[in-house]
Amino acid sequence: MTARILVVDDVLPNLQLLEAKLRAEFYEVDLAANGPDALAKAQAWAPDVILLDVMMPDMDGFEVCRRLKADPATAHLPVVMVTALTEQHERVRGLEAGADDFLSKPVDDAALFARLRALLRVKQVQDAWRQQAAIARQLGFEARMPLDDGLRHSSAVLVAADPTEGAALARTLRAEGMTVELAADPEAGRAALQARPHDAALLCLGGVAEADTLRFASRLRAEGVTRDLPVLLIGDPSQREALLRGLDIGASDHVLRPVDPNELLARVRNQIRRKRYQDQLQTGIDRSLELAVTDPLTGLRNRRYFLRHLDGLLAEEGAAVMMIDIDRFKRINDSAGHAAGDAALRGVADRLRHRLRAADVIARYGGEEFIVALRAAAPDYALSVAERLRAGMAAEPISLGAQMLPITISIGLAMAPAGGSAEQAIAAADAALYRAKGSGRNRVELARPEDFARRPGGDAI
Repeated sequence: MTARILVVDDVLPNLQLLEAKLRAEFYEVDLAANGPDALAKAQAWAPDVILLDVMMPDMDGFEVCRRLKADPATAHLPVVMVTALTEQHERVRGLEAGADDFLSKPVDDAALFARLRALLRVKQVQDAWRQQAAIARQLGFEARMPLDDGLRHSSAVLVAADPTEGAALARTLRAEGMTVELAADPEAGRAALQARPHDAALLCLGGVAEADTLRFASRLRAEGVTRDLPVLLIGDPSQREALLRGLDIGASDHVLRPVDPNELLARVRNQIRRKRYQDQLQTGIDRSLELAVTDPLTGLRNRRYFLRHLDGLLAEEGAAVMMIDIDRFKRINDSAGHAAGDAALRGVADRLRHRLRAADVIARYGGEEFIVALRAAAPDYALSVAERLRAGMAAEPISLGAQMLPITISIGLAMAPAGGSAEQAIAAADAALYRAKGSGRNRVELARPEDFARRPGGDAI
């Protein structure tokens, strides 16, 4: 997996050594000799991962990391601190500044590349969501980012064969407001994760069950419901190979025993913060897409969506297309005002929606016109549906406060064959609607063969 790696160190031989190792694995590499240079290159070059030395003059790695994470343009970039510091409180300090991991000098190649692969796997997913979110912003939709709530209101499944260890880890997490569900083995953990959503899974590696735990971590990545779930492994230093293997098969991070409570909290907090960010991106995109295909007044699909849907439908099978128009709608606006007209449109939309199947698609086509597609509907059935819509509307006036407003509709129905175009089908339904309006309104008219040779609006093709 190729990627851009920014290496930051004030010692030239360290820079050259890491550059050589990374280029040998076909990574693109850029170098920075100090904090300000690193911040500038992070902005201009957009690396995929930053390897950041801690001990630098003027601006140390902790400050660089804090500034990167505080800037929306670089906050998503994974940061791995590379340091000769071995004290536990220094590791926690870096994690709390936003670092994703620590590597000790001299850098162990296996640990370096396992960590890079794990971080890049997550970043690729987030980059895809970020790209879609950027497109949504260009369309005028802006997702609201959530406030960082730490571990409060989050939940995790903790798989621990040793009940004493499981209870101690759970106490640490619960003290920060996290809900923790204990499981004695991977199968119980899987059942808990399938039963309801969680924000993380913590898997304790134990002697004979080590392979089962790693297999479970891999399975979590393969299943749709847990594919993006943060997975943290907990193991002994002697289980180094298993921990690195875990990163390769899908684990997000690991914690070494004896577990330092502050380090555990910092690592879990960082993983959940990343998950919340990704979830919010996805939610914002889903919301943006929904807005892009929805009529804001009625809540129905809009014309853009309907046209794409009908084209896809007719590529595979026939469909019945109904063009529906509210009779004498201008009188409503003129006599009762535009607010009443909007209320009438919403009332008509609700009545039409409730009288159609879930598989049928209804959209507001424009103004007081609606359009419906009935998938693979026979002519007799389509006519009966159209008549039911017409009769139901006439029989149920719309309430406008104390006033009851009688509404009728006219419908043009076209039976569009498979392989036809949406434009032809809509033109035929529109021609039939024109006849229904001209024949007295409040009626259904079926399109004729010659109607399929017309454009919407009545012009011959």
